[in-house]
Amino acid sequence: MPTDIVIAQTTTDTEHRAAELARGAVETRLAACAHIDAPLTAVYRWKGAVETATEWRISFKTTRTRLPALTAWVARHHTYDVPEWIVLPAEPGSPAYLTWITEETTPQ
Repeated sequence: MPTDIVIAQTTTDTEHRAAELARGAVETRLAACAHIDAPLTAVYRWKGAVETATEWRISFKTTRTRLPALTAWVARHHTYDVPEWIVLPAEPGSPAYLTWITEETTPQ
């Protein structure tokens, strides 16, 4: 059964920046929560060269309704020229958890 809940992901170059993005999105109720994954190794092509970097992935839990505002907020606060932004549906999921996400992302 489709839900209104999505998981939006980005990566950044330091644990501190990841924490700032996660905290800011939750403080502004654009995400109910955000998980920061331990450092990962990214291998990618950039400006014609294959690069390797250490990054931290942030997974934001939010609603489709709040997604456009979260997308704009992350774009404004991200330091990358082209930040990763991938959105995945959260289905199926625990009804109680999905309800909590909706409640926590509802503007007060």
